[in-house]
Amino acid sequence: MILYNLFPLLAGPLCDWKPHLERAAGMGFDWVFVNPIQQPGHSGSLYSIADYFAINQALLAPGSRKAPDEQVREMVAQAERLGLRVMIDLVINHSAVDSRLVREHPEWYVHEGGRVANPYCVEENGNKVVWGDLAQLDHRHSSDTEGLLRYCGDLVEHLVGLGFTGFRCDAAYQIPTHFWRRLIERIQRAHPEVVFVAETLGCSPTQTKDTASAGFDFIFNSAKWWDFESPWLLEQYELTRQIAPSIGFPESHDTERLFAESGNNPNALKQRYLFTALFSSGVMMPIGYEYGFSRRLHVVETRPEHWEEPAVDLTEFIAAVNRIKHEYPLFQEESLMQRLSHSDPDILMLWKASTIGNGEALLVLNKDPRDPRHFRCEDLYRYVQAPPPLQDVSPEWRLDHLATPFDFDLGPGMGRVLIAAEPVLLEGQEGVAIPCGSTTGPAA
Repeated sequence: MILYNLFPLLAGPLCDWKPHLERAAGMGFDWVFVNPIQQPGHSGSLYSIADYFAINQALLAPGSRKAPDEQVREMVAQAERLGLRVMIDLVINHSAVDSRLVREHPEWYVHEGGRVANPYCVEENGNKVVWGDLAQLDHRHSSDTEGLLRYCGDLVEHLVGLGFTGFRCDAAYQIPTHFWRRLIERIQRAHPEVVFVAETLGCSPTQTKDTASAGFDFIFNSAKWWDFESPWLLEQYELTRQIAPSIGFPESHDTERLFAESGNNPNALKQRYLFTALFSSGVMMPIGYEYGFSRRLHVVETRPEHWEEPAVDLTEFIAAVNRIKHEYPLFQEESLMQRLSHSDPDILMLWKASTIGNGEALLVLNKDPRDPRHFRCEDLYRYVQAPPPLQDVSPEWRLDHLATPFDFDLGPGMGRVLIAAEPVLLEGQEGVAIPCGSTTGPAA
């Protein structure tokens, strides 16, 4: 899954989304993910949904006589004509505190002190943050869990009817596994093409594995926060890669913009996108990343007038990275992965090998997005099991020949993508080649 996150409040009314969809398709994305488009409660937050079956008035074409649902279907049809499938946020761990469901079905909610409970989190410094605009749904102990499950199923069926074939399940780990399992089974029995993705950030690998076991097609990983050194990311990856494939992202609507964080450094944007795109099965990128937007996306305050003048234009680079991901199946799976040692601590070397097909790859990355580094390797082939030649498929400055010994000046944040590939004909598809190589691991 190569997802473009089209943030509704920045894109504006649905009738204005076509240029964004066209840009996403042009960069090689195959999915568009949209945050909630349903009618919010009094806070105006996209994630504080008051009416799950109504469309946010801010996203409807002013003065249009077309029904809201029809406007959504037209947007989805535009995306599909461009080769894009559309995913939407599924927010069923809580509702708006002023939703009519609170009045009509109080038994569906958690109660504390005689009133509906607000969800909260405890920050690292011990501060308790309470979301007063939200009401916590009770999927575990409600006296009517069957009714709540039917309602959630009917909601998903309604969204499928609008054309959505993917669901990013917000804070999925907060809902019991058995609830998800029954919901997913109901939907996929009727609509086997529908994909469910679990948002599992912030929970332990054990919680992630438990959630994924409910039948989710994908989970999210934490590659965005890796320092290219600490062991935790590869450890987490190894714990979950056989449970469900994962999706990485260089930034999201929940994080600061990387361009601002990096001091307006386009090399940092390239570095992190290349890494997250090739690290795991899927990748997701929010709208504006390709242009170096600096203003953080906000679930209440963002408006179309916050569209920024492009600081950079990375559309061709992102398209080149996405093309690598499309063309080499190794980058579409949770492959075997190992970090290799190198004499320069500012250079990351990762070895990847397929477990479901054929192929090996070396990713050589300059960790420093501000200064160049010189990479030298006496023999690249000691790191792979496949016979020569290695092929350079890097998105920039691609080399026709990889010499031994190998010397290369890595620009700030630059990555080299080297594939061990042999042409192999797929059964029944004469003339189609796929990467080939051993998956037994690199030489010591």
